Amino acid sequence: MTEDYEKQILAWFDHFHAHPEVSWKEFETTQTIAEILDELGVTYRRFSDVTGLIAEIGDGEDVVAVRADIDALWQEVDGVWQGNHSCGHDANISMVLGALLYLKNKNMDKKVRFIFQPAEEKGNGALSMVERGAIENVSRLFGIHLRPIEELGLGQVSPSIHHGAAIFLEGKVLGDDAHGARPQQGNNAIDVITAIHQYVKSIYLAPFESYSAKLTKIIAGGESLNIIPGSAEFAIDVRAQKNDSLEKLKDKIDNGISGIKDLFGVEIEWKWSDFTPGAEVSAEAENIAAEAIRHVIGNEKLSPPVVTSGSDDFHFYTVENPRLKATMIGIGANLQPGLHHPKMTFNQSMLDKGARILAETLLRA
Repeated sequence: MTEDYEKQILAWFDHFHAHPEVSWKEFETTQTIAEILDELGVTYRRFSDVTGLIAEIGDGEDVVAVRADIDALWQEVDGVWQGNHSCGHDANISMVLGALLYLKNKNMDKKVRFIFQPAEEKGNGALSMVERGAIENVSRLFGIHLRPIEELGLGQVSPSIHHGAAIFLEGKVLGDDAHGARPQQGNNAIDVITAIHQYVKSIYLAPFESYSAKLTKIIAGGESLNIIPGSAEFAIDVRAQKNDSLEKLKDKIDNGISGIKDLFGVEIEWKWSDFTPGAEVSAEAENIAAEAIRHVIGNEKLSPPVVTSGSDDFHFYTVENPRLKATMIGIGANLQPGLHHPKMTFNQSMLDKGARILAETLLRA
């Protein structure tokens, strides 16, 4: 029976991998999950205004939950822009469905809720599920995610992933173009962007804190090389391991851009978007996951918590409900070259192990 489950999990993965859909457009993905749940006789809720769904098995007043993110990235692969599951969400869906498969015929004195969440890559899909009751009455929440080879080796599993916090800035320098022979008649937007870049690189927090801020987009100028551009667009990616460190970075960048605006005498507009909080990991939930890992694959395969500068909107669930005890399990599957690489690959034999570990975690929760 276990072997049949593994074949089914791999078949599900093959389907989701071959049919990637970007954030908020996971229509076929949602429909496929619904059809699988229909075949398994599992009840679920869909929504008229967003993709994703919520399923539930078991009985009892206590509710534990697990979340699977279902969206793909929009990415250039071999010169073609397309949906691409280079973050491994196709694997996450398959492992969570696999856990459901292992649990659905067990007698449980609690409910297990399965949250198939859209738009993790946009950073706000979790909030859409919270608004639709995903964590109502939930005491413990679990997630699962493949990890790059430099974080976890093949077969190693971590009981928690300590993601960092992240936020993005999009800005515009607004001014008039000038002739290349008459620079005094305008303000060179490239000079302004360069000043912003230099300022961002000069920000320092305490040296024992992990953080970074860097420009990730600059658009300025056109086809005519004798025109000094007065306007430009730019973006900044800001990350920190702790939420309060991110807030410090954000304040410093706001103050710096305001100062540069006055220094150059130009108009600069900017806005912050897609805030993703850092992890608030529950020691209790982490211990439950660790015991499940030991039980399923042995103590020698249990790894320490993973600390990563990457972010995940999974942690919005604990922001919205601070009493919620949560952790995300990390799976070592020889994933390389890395998450979000267009040619990311991993060892698919870990999908069944991940599903069994997740099922055992939910049983013990």
